[in-house]
Amino acid sequence: MLAAADQMRGVHDSDLGVVTMVEPPRLAQPTVAETDALVRLRGIKLALGGVDIYDEMSFDVRRGEFLCILGPSGCGKSTLLRLIGDLIKPSHGEIAIDGRHPVAALDKIAYVFQSPRLVPWRTALGNVTLGHELRFGGKADAALRARAKALLDMVGLADDTHKYPLMLSGGERQRVAIARALAVEPEIILMDEPLSALDINTRQRLRGKILDIWKMTGKTIVFVTHDIDDALSMADRVLVLSGKPSRIRDTVVIEEARPRRLDATPALAQLRTRLERQFTEAH
Repeated sequence: MLAAADQMRGVHDSDLGVVTMVEPPRLAQPTVAETDALVRLRGIKLALGGVDIYDEMSFDVRRGEFLCILGPSGCGKSTLLRLIGDLIKPSHGEIAIDGRHPVAALDKIAYVFQSPRLVPWRTALGNVTLGHELRFGGKADAALRARAKALLDMVGLADDTHKYPLMLSGGERQRVAIARALAVEPEIILMDEPLSALDINTRQRLRGKILDIWKMTGKTIVFVTHDIDDALSMADRVLVLSGKPSRIRDTVVIEEARPRRLDATPALAQLRTRLERQFTEAH
């Protein structure tokens, strides 16, 4: 169980990207072609407050892929992550994670939010172990603390394990949040605009760090953003969403090697023009 201090302060598992397992409903069997996808959405519709959010949204995410979902504010980008993580239910359609209903596959998923959502009374190390404690129960043992230290080293914070959130910069806090997500050993990391609150220099550095982590771990990343450079710098593939009711306006495959120099590569310059046009028309 969690320490009493964490319970008294109202730590909620969904706030930290950890969700409770419940008995899943039955899911239709995927076709042979669909079994190649780690995440599968088919015919998704959702209405919130009487507003239709999606127009028959369908797409796959391949195992090990870095997929960016790009679109204007209010088009339902972040809501797609909540649907994948079973935090909300679609009005119509089907979602599968590795061939299973999302509620049966929650152990495969972790979140990184726009805000790091660190608890202020825990150190960086304690915040990294917290996600594991919430998901699996029990206090952090020596093995978990050692893993948390290794993850903080991976994100470049080996010398900051003892620091509390107020002692860390915005970019450092976000790196702690990424380490916390990795601590539960997910297959899929859902990133909801994690760079949007950062200054341009910190944003560029953290893009590189996220790519390094992705390469080292082989995780599948679904990264929501409204920043075209985020998508061009990091993604294998970009889905461009329209305004509501949202649909996929364009799918852009990026084959340029990383690290990418966006202003010095003609192919990337052409893709930026294409994405800018799609983004403008999506509003």
